[in-house]
Amino acid sequence: MRWEYEPRTFVFSRDDDGNPKEAFAPDFYLPDQDLYIEITTMNQKLVRRKNKKLRRLAELYPEVNCKLFYQRDFEALITKYGLT
Repeated sequence: MRWEYEPRTFVFSRDDDGNPKEAFAPDFYLPDQDLYIEITTMNQKLVRRKNKKLRRLAELYPEVNCKLFYQRDFEALITKYGLT
């Protein structure tokens, strides 16, 4: 499967000089599926922040497909493919 690591940053807002002020760079891009993947195994407070960024991404870039994988999803994949 082809994949790219953080190939694109989506800018949500800019400062007065045009520099990115708020942005989001999903962890992976799967070009054959045209899908961005964000993986989070962090504490709940940070998970909420990631969910907020994904909602903002969908709002500003509705054409972009992005999926958030939580710790339980990551662990299920590891178990499924015998990587434990």
